[in-house]
Amino acid sequence: MAASVEKIRKGIEPVVHAAGADLEELGIQQAGRREIVRVVVDRDGGIDLNLVSEISREISALLDAEPLNSEFDGTFVLEVTSPGVDRPLSELKHWQRSVDRLVEAELKDGTLFVGRILSVTADSAVFEVTEKKTQIQRTVALGDLVRGKVQIEFNRVQVPDEEVVTDGH
Repeated sequence: MAASVEKIRKGIEPVVHAAGADLEELGIQQAGRREIVRVVVDRDGGIDLNLVSEISREISALLDAEPLNSEFDGTFVLEVTSPGVDRPLSELKHWQRSVDRLVEAELKDGTLFVGRILSVTADSAVFEVTEKKTQIQRTVALGDLVRGKVQIEFNRVQVPDEEVVTDGH
């Protein structure tokens, strides 16, 4: 019998939230005689490896103690990670966390476009897109967005604000 995802979720979610993160996904999969517990966490502004490690230690302690350890028939392996760039953007918080990223967006009518997310509100997202070699802003209602996918950029150079010279000095 596999561990109950719902019981594990209820047990670990407070630890994840206390760390200032969101529990994005929880999956439990049988792998031979053991179970693999996959936990995906994220937060606004991104999540770093130190926080992932801290959350992992706390979840591990919870899973090793009663009542959660009785959910497992045998041994388990815990994997705590952050969402990869290949995670589809489907919820408001995903779009908000991807501001300033280049994404491919799919609309309800099936059309696709690529643009940089400039801002996101509860109702819409503003993208910078290139049309006929011109950069324009395109506002899309969130209800019209089906999903998005972050595009990997290897050559984008960002200059910190304090290094920007505006008057030649």
